[in-house]
Amino acid sequence: MLSIFCSPARYTQGKNATTFLGREMATLGMEGPALIVAGRSARSLLSEVWCASLGEAGIPYHVHAFGGECSASEINRINAAVREKAARVIIGAGGGKVLDAARACAADCNLPVVNCPTVASSDAPCSALSVVYTDDGTFEQYRIYRRNPDLVLVDTQVIAQSPPRLLVAGMGDALATWFEAKTCVDGNIKNMRGGGSTQTALALAELCYRTLLKDGTDALRAVQIQTVTPSLERLVEANTLLSGLGFESSGLAAAHAVTTGSRRFHLRTYSCTGKRWLSECWSN
Repeated sequence: MLSIFCSPARYTQGKNATTFLGREMATLGMEGPALIVAGRSARSLLSEVWCASLGEAGIPYHVHAFGGECSASEINRINAAVREKAARVIIGAGGGKVLDAARACAADCNLPVVNCPTVASSDAPCSALSVVYTDDGTFEQYRIYRRNPDLVLVDTQVIAQSPPRLLVAGMGDALATWFEAKTCVDGNIKNMRGGGSTQTALALAELCYRTLLKDGTDALRAVQIQTVTPSLERLVEANTLLSGLGFESSGLAAAHAVTTGSRRFHLRTYSCTGKRWLSECWSN
């Protein structure tokens, strides 16, 4: 079995990173028009920054207000906006469902995609898949794509303003990465790309776990007071990049099997489990 490692083409993270969005896109050869698929919070926080950053880079853009659910009908609505605006790149800005919808549209339209998460609640931003629901919020299917995002840009100043419970949920999600990865490697199980794990992927999964233990407490305090600190930077990287690379390039095990079988129930209980575990860690 071949070993396969996958990742986004470029990962950029830091305080006020959105101000560099246009420059990062231009560096990668992306040209407008761009279609920004954005949730309400992202539009409120970042509209002026998009105007300045993309304007400075000479990238025209249009904003598509995300409908609230990553469903087939919403993806089709975004596809229609891409055709109407003759977009040449798609930017997803918001939570996981926004980014999933943007990736789905990029795959449908064979366009580059930029993911700009506004929360660090999961490892989805770096991945090459989307979770698709019905319009009423019932899980429908996973869609897996040929390639990972072209750019993932994480603005930790924006993350610092997100609800603390979402950062904790991301820690709970990232917590499973090392244990699932090690289980797959020990059992010679294929990863999400149909290959074996590399040493790099396994090492990143373990680093994710160790970062949670070291920086989880301080990172949560930083979000509670809406301040960017070195601990928050490292924790956001763990939740977003390290966990993403670890799960996709090493593999998934029991935690995600439960997700597939009973997804809506699992998402609620998994976050609570992660929060309880972190509370026990901090008190010991």
